Amino acid sequence: MGGIASSLDSGIEATLRRDRWVVAASLSLVIALAWLYLWYDAAMMSQIGPVDGLAPEATNALHPAALAMTFAMWSIMMVGMMLPSAAPTLLLYGALVRKNGERDTVLPAVWIFTGGYLAAWTAFSFAATVLQVALEQAALLTPMMETRSNGLSAAILIAAGVYQWLPLKQACLRHCRSPLQFLVAHWRGGKRGAFRMGAEHGVYCVGCCWALMLVLFVAGVMNLLWVALIAAFVLVEKLLPASKFTARLASVALIAIGLFRLI
Repeated sequence: MGGIASSLDSGIEATLRRDRWVVAASLSLVIALAWLYLWYDAAMMSQIGPVDGLAPEATNALHPAALAMTFAMWSIMMVGMMLPSAAPTLLLYGALVRKNGERDTVLPAVWIFTGGYLAAWTAFSFAATVLQVALEQAALLTPMMETRSNGLSAAILIAAGVYQWLPLKQACLRHCRSPLQFLVAHWRGGKRGAFRMGAEHGVYCVGCCWALMLVLFVAGVMNLLWVALIAAFVLVEKLLPASKFTARLASVALIAIGLFRLI
């Protein structure tokens, strides 16, 4: 009997290890595909320009086709930028599902949780799309999706820098940096609970990072170097011990660059 129990334990542990690898590999694939899309989109823009080669209706920012393209771009960009920093929380959630005896639902539950998390960033993507269209209609964006106005650029940079110091930012960051505490405090079972927890975690992440994402309007929405730099900063801010110092340093830099824009 002892041998049978040992074999069962070994089989269960092997299944759990497989689940972790499947989740990690799937996340890596989704992130890679998102970055591949962004690279392709940026390469096409640099080769043919943001307007050339498109159907006339697609160049009208208010046309449904153009709105859909802009919304898709922001949504996929958020997947590529935010999933890397969320991956430890997603894997931890999978581990807690196992510990709660829900072994048969580990993989579905993780992806439902991920869906809730991305739903929050999809809502942000919709808001960013509306803002981009409004800026385009006001002739405040270049064809490469950079702000034309030094005053607007300075306002975005200074606002992003100041936000780094605000209590709301710090409260949201604490939730993002303490996934175990968040999951234990907000734990809900079942598929609906998984989606709701993921959405709540995503809302905290949006609250933590939305101002930094708006800096893309200054650097260029499809400037992949800046997209990568901001994604890397978010990863450092959420996961590394020195994130508080890094956040303060970034705040000073953003404010200083913003003030310089006003000169």
